[in-house]
Amino acid sequence: MDGSCLDVAQIDIYASMMPAHLTVWYNTRCPVCDAGIDWQRNKLLALVRAGTIEFRDINEQPDALAHFGATLDDIRRRLHATDEAGRLIVGADVAIALWRLTPGEGWLAGLFGNRVALPFTRFFYDRFADLLFAWNRRAGRW
Repeated sequence: MDGSCLDVAQIDIYASMMPAHLTVWYNTRCPVCDAGIDWQRNKLLALVRAGTIEFRDINEQPDALAHFGATLDDIRRRLHATDEAGRLIVGADVAIALWRLTPGEGWLAGLFGNRVALPFTRFFYDRFADLLFAWNRRAGRW
């Protein structure tokens, strides 16, 4: 990934802002991922209708984030998003951004996205993502 990706220091600044636009790239071929995003999309329906947030299936545009150096397998493994400034957000940071936007879930963003918890949140998100990716691959979903 190039320098357009948010780092730990930037997440606190980013966390205090509500993005004007967020595009979330996810993998519909993973039933767990697809169900989770569908559930989240329904909670964010007003923002989806307003164009503040978009959810896109990476399988329909596999090279969409190639200019960031993200491969199809990278995006199948972990959530990816871009904000209105064109910055790439990856993994647990996407979940935190979604929680910030979701009515009633800001507390999750505060709990898991604070400066102390964030490294642990990212670590456990990545381990779960690795397991889920391997499970989907063994199941022949890609």
